Amino acid sequence: MRIGTSGWSYDHWAGVLYPPGLPPARRLAAYAEMFDTVELNASFYRWPKDSTFASWRDQLPDGFTMSVKAHRGLTHYRRLSAPGPWIERFEGCWRALGDRHGVLLVQLHPEQRRDDERLDFFLAKMPAWIRVAVELRHPSWNDPGVYALLENRNAAYVVMSGAGLACIPRATTDLVYVRMHGPDPESMYAGSYPPKELRRWAKLISDWDAEGKDVWLYFNNDPHGYAVRNALFLRGLLS
Repeated sequence: MRIGTSGWSYDHWAGVLYPPGLPPARRLAAYAEMFDTVELNASFYRWPKDSTFASWRDQLPDGFTMSVKAHRGLTHYRRLSAPGPWIERFEGCWRALGDRHGVLLVQLHPEQRRDDERLDFFLAKMPAWIRVAVELRHPSWNDPGVYALLENRNAAYVVMSGAGLACIPRATTDLVYVRMHGPDPESMYAGSYPPKELRRWAKLISDWDAEGKDVWLYFNNDPHGYAVRNALFLRGLLS
């Protein structure tokens, strides 16, 4: 099981994870001293060069993994149509990261309704050597037929926790991918998960682990360093 955060370079984490005044260029190395995985969120807005991925790979210790969020050009503008050029970029990224690559996160637009044919076409085009997790935010996707499609394509269903999101603890592969967007029922990415809630998640994770599944969980409630504190607390429960 791997537990980390979505992103690592936040100014407001000074004094929480990083010493005050630590240069941004040294934050990833400092992060990797505390965690063994991170979810790259900035790639959703601007896709890095292969050389940047390679540079990160050289900074990361053995055993560390970086999951990468697909660019919105594919997920929000094209809505998964004509994915060929983006798949080529994903392949370049995975090669550059080498054995530090984790999971490719594909987060669909919240207003994108269920379209099995489009999702299946995209997943069929993805190389088998890139593990994919799909975050389906529109409620129309919450259907056994969609879970079966993901199982058939060996794609992980993203279990979500956050305002307005259906939290369905479903596993569609031997990998369970969880994104914790914050406990605030009114606002995404806000609030700190209380210990009681984190203990419930620890029980879920332990159950998945007992079933032989790998669990990758990332906290995305970064304000005030909540993501760091929640990740460390949950990891402590599981240790």
